[in-house]
Amino acid sequence: MVHTDTLQSFEYLFDSVLIDSIAKVATLKTFKKDDIIIDIGQKLKFIPLLIKGNIKILREDKNGEELLIYVLESGDTCAMSLTCCMSKSSSKIRAVADEDTEVIMIPIENMQLWFHTNESWRNFILESYQIRFDEMLETIDTLAFMRMDERLFKYLTDKVKLTASTQLDITHQDIAEDLHTSRVVISRLLKQLEKEGKIELGRNKIEVLEF
Repeated sequence: MVHTDTLQSFEYLFDSVLIDSIAKVATLKTFKKDDIIIDIGQKLKFIPLLIKGNIKILREDKNGEELLIYVLESGDTCAMSLTCCMSKSSSKIRAVADEDTEVIMIPIENMQLWFHTNESWRNFILESYQIRFDEMLETIDTLAFMRMDERLFKYLTDKVKLTASTQLDITHQDIAEDLHTSRVVISRLLKQLEKEGKIELGRNKIEVLEF
């Protein structure tokens, strides 16, 4: 059970009946940075509703290399996990906490029931599908049409928007894994961006000067 105060940030989205229903059936879970929240191949019994922190949604290729698809923020849910729940199939994605994170876990049977009985929940689910679909299209466009240096700078500025801070605590290896490339390539491009005056490099830190 979740206290209704925890759901205050959703009061503009959900009606009071739904808020009370979520509070009765959901559970609150906390995750540390880099904890796996949902893994590939996992059978889903709950859908995550993010109330604090950020979650990276990743795909994995046949060699085990990961690619960042999109990032969830407070108030979001994952459209891919919704799809798996509705079809009762295994997860096709990995969801990893990008920082210390709090998630409300809603049982899939309630998710399905509310979709048919509660308008505010149905609107939330449909809008979530649309937002995540647009983000996946943006990811495809980025992969298809942008050079790696452009992808890198977009990645950094997106991080600034997510964290509301121009100083990013992140390693070159972390970035390389998210962008599906090598650490050597990322280090070289970061130095190039620093020469252009767009960023300033520190030890496991990057200050974004232009965004």
